[in-house]
Amino acid sequence: MSKLTKNQKVAYSKVEPDKVYKLSEAAALLKEITFTKFDASVDIDVRLGVDPRKANQMVRGVVTLPHGTGKTVRVLVLCTPEKEAEAKAAGADYVGLDEYVEKIKGGWTDVDVIITTPNVMGKVGALGRILGPRGLMPNPKTGTVTMDVAKAVQDVKAGKIDFKVDKYGIVHTSVGKISFSPEQIADNAKEVLGMIIKLKPSAAKGAYVKSIYLSTTMSPGVQIDPKSVETK
Repeated sequence: MSKLTKNQKVAYSKVEPDKVYKLSEAAALLKEITFTKFDASVDIDVRLGVDPRKANQMVRGVVTLPHGTGKTVRVLVLCTPEKEAEAKAAGADYVGLDEYVEKIKGGWTDVDVIITTPNVMGKVGALGRILGPRGLMPNPKTGTVTMDVAKAVQDVKAGKIDFKVDKYGIVHTSVGKISFSPEQIADNAKEVLGMIIKLKPSAAKGAYVKSIYLSTTMSPGVQIDPKSVETK
């Protein structure tokens, strides 16, 4: 095991190994144990009592973080010419169709979200093998396949994110930046947790939320007491 740095020692000394914290306490503690020179992302990991291999236990949702993500989200809109002006006016970073389809086929994926209209999904569907593994494939369930491209772009820019449980039964997503106040971090985390709880599959048996951890890019994880999370 590599030797801990001075800052890492300080960070680990402040996190009690067997303690579960209230969400508000964990958000405040993260500010004390993060020493990165960059504005680190704040991540939440929620282990669920589901079997993602079964379709009726898949957990996937969309939520708008009340304080945004803190990230600059690069949006590509793939659409026909009559929708281009609408997409650009809403703040899309890249707008077009055939030229971007060809760029993506060539390996270009330098965007965070792709939004498209239903009438061009025939062309976009062919990109599934490239976009799917990167989490970039547009999906009607997440609002990224729609005729209202302006609203979709605005929602994403305002902090709309989508998440889904991985093959290990864990939902992992970012809920802001360490420059946020503890209250903002807690609010964003609460919004995500509230949606996860609402999406509990009827087929899930036993404890649904098994554990919750909050961490930053290079900090220790802080365990949160699920009972302390009051959701709407």
